[in-house]
Amino acid sequence: MKPHRIRIAHNLVCHYYLHKKMDITRPLPASAEHIGWFHSPDYVDFLSSVSPETLYDQTYDARHLKRFNVGSDCPVFDGLFNFCQASAGGSLGAAVKLNRQDADIAINWAGGLHHAKKSAASGFCYVNDIVLGILELLKVHKRVLYVDIDVHHGDGVEEAFYTTDRVMTVSFHKFGDFFPGTGYIEDIGIGTGKYYALNAPLNDGIDDESFRRLFRPVIQKVMEVYQPDVVVLQCGADSLAGDRLGCFNLSVHGHADCLRFLRSFNVPLMILGGGGYTIKNVARCWCYETAIAVGIEPENKLPDNEYYEYFAPEYTLNVEPIPMENKNSPRDLEKIR
Repeated sequence: MKPHRIRIAHNLVCHYYLHKKMDITRPLPASAEHIGWFHSPDYVDFLSSVSPETLYDQTYDARHLKRFNVGSDCPVFDGLFNFCQASAGGSLGAAVKLNRQDADIAINWAGGLHHAKKSAASGFCYVNDIVLGILELLKVHKRVLYVDIDVHHGDGVEEAFYTTDRVMTVSFHKFGDFFPGTGYIEDIGIGTGKYYALNAPLNDGIDDESFRRLFRPVIQKVMEVYQPDVVVLQCGADSLAGDRLGCFNLSVHGHADCLRFLRSFNVPLMILGGGGYTIKNVARCWCYETAIAVGIEPENKLPDNEYYEYFAPEYTLNVEPIPMENKNSPRDLEKIR
């Protein structure tokens, strides 16, 4: 989740002159009060006070780390709470833009941290900016659709809205012996939220064509039946081919087809980042998807930029699929559809 990914993506956006096609704003950091809309007070207090120095304080109660699941995959680092405030502030700011009809599409590539729970960090995620953004959207909009194309299940967002029909969650993810180990096709919500959670569990190696044949009909039906007032799309780039922690085989073009399809419904759209651990590919993906959001098909050959040599040897915007088996048969996909 290194911020360097976003810096490189922004650099590419500017060198493709995409910034001239949009308004770029600096949102206010989310306050502790804003973060407390979803997260518990004791967890917010912990995040705002913990630092690497406190870990070496002999009087510090280390049980807090275990209680809030902070440790190996969610380490404490300098500026942790500032990072959380910036990420959450971006998604809150994007939601406000949509609520005020100042934009029809709002992007926060620093957001999309879908694993964070009410009282615990999880999977490199500390504050669930997505939940906070959706809560802001619900002030104005009756129904919000959340779509997640990260390779990991969007468990934190699903859990937050599992009992309501005002938010429908749809997650396409790797299933089985894979973090976070949730997202069964049978998980459909409970109470008022029954049938408003939808999971598409997938196997390794899914490619562009297979993903498209699943994503488009599922989302088409969801849009027809649920008729959301606004859509939130989490664009985790760890579903790209060759990701260090992923196991799917999508090209940038295949990944972006999800955005292209959702954009075609002309419903207000919030676009968020998420996972992605091969940094240069994340930057490529989010630059290309920024272009799609503003209605431009960018050149595949990268323009000269400060990070040009970082993209050797291809020097291209697209990430091509790699040779690997697609373990998702047509029959498997038909069962999900």
